[in-house]
Amino acid sequence: MNIKIAIFEDNKLIREALQTIINNTDDMLCTATFSNVNQVEDDIEFNRPDVVLMDIEMPGRTGIEATRIIKEKSPHIKVLIQTVFNDNEKIFNALCAGASGYILKSDSPEKILQSLREVHSGGGPMSASIASKVLQFFVRQNVILVEPNTTNCDLSEREKQILAFMVEGLNYLDIADKAFISYETVRTHVKHIYKKLHVACRSEAILKARQQGIV
Repeated sequence: MNIKIAIFEDNKLIREALQTIINNTDDMLCTATFSNVNQVEDDIEFNRPDVVLMDIEMPGRTGIEATRIIKEKSPHIKVLIQTVFNDNEKIFNALCAGASGYILKSDSPEKILQSLREVHSGGGPMSASIASKVLQFFVRQNVILVEPNTTNCDLSEREKQILAFMVEGLNYLDIADKAFISYETVRTHVKHIYKKLHVACRSEAILKARQQGIV
């Protein structure tokens, strides 16, 4: 079954290009495109997408506000933020609003499609530069998830390897290639890592890994 995707993007050329890329992909279908998020509740209710590709800077309401509304009304819908902004605070606010991943508009079409698939399957894609900025933001804000050496996470060597790749900013597909395992096996390892670290997302896993010196 195709992944149903709704696009919120105020730039007409970008919006149409994304729609074309998605509709020319075998496992995806663009159900609708929107130039703003001012009626996002009704738009989502009517189209019922699996994944929303959301521009962060929109006229009227912002993409961050829209993401918060979507997750409150339809928590099962995944939101992938896409923007030209590589700004720490915007990244952090988008993730706090419930975004599942955050990529840049400069990313390649292949990267965008990979990220959409990863979000749909429960992952949290994040460009390497963005993953680094999220960590920097947490550190500057003195965010502490756990005191060092107070928890025995009991990660296996393979799980530590996967976590190290996540810290580098690799997506699931790239991790699978690097580790010589399948995409689904990577997903399983990540679920186990989240459970053992007592975290809910990639950025929390990266921060805790750094704070505890796991990788």
